[in-house]
Amino acid sequence: MELLEQVTELLRGTVDSPWLWLIVFSVAGLDALLPFMPSETTVVTVAVLFGPDPERLLALAVTATVGAWAGDCLGYAVGRGAGPKAIARLQRGPSGRQRYEWAKATVDRHATMLIIAARYVPGGRVASALATGSLGYPFRRFVAKDALGAGLWAVYSVLIGLAGGAAFADEPAKGLLLSFGLGLGLVAAVESGRRLARRPALSCTRNDEGRVCP
Repeated sequence: MELLEQVTELLRGTVDSPWLWLIVFSVAGLDALLPFMPSETTVVTVAVLFGPDPERLLALAVTATVGAWAGDCLGYAVGRGAGPKAIARLQRGPSGRQRYEWAKATVDRHATMLIIAARYVPGGRVASALATGSLGYPFRRFVAKDALGAGLWAVYSVLIGLAGGAAFADEPAKGLLLSFGLGLGLVAAVESGRRLARRPALSCTRNDEGRVCP
């Protein structure tokens, strides 16, 4: 707890620096290729420190949105560039071609969920951007859906931080703990829903051997 308080006090002294916006933008973007980058933690922490300041919170949400969107587009481009070799390996043999067709159909059918919701799962942004790029999902559709997903993620992160900051206005370290607890709860709920949604497909695979479930 003492360490967390020291960190928040250190960050408190930089909230008025223009470098803070570059940090938010860069971390939000790099998280699309380097999943260990603390993009959500950064946005939540800054939101806690800003407190109920509508103008700065709006600027934070916009900066995080643009950074995340730019990073996802870069990830898509990497996937698109590496796609030919990856697809060639995936299509080796009859079963390989079948797996490729299944993967492409899955991306096409569930692209909206993949692009928007995958960012709430650890490593999901990386997998989503690389998969849509390598499997040739239309870039224009990706850009539009990803902008929506990035915006929702940024607003969600800012609101989580705002909730923590409002509850502990004079104790930002406690506000951070509350915000992280709320965030972890929401992520756990998303992951539980994803696992429940997969159960019918897994059941189909077990009961109908040789059949590829839609």
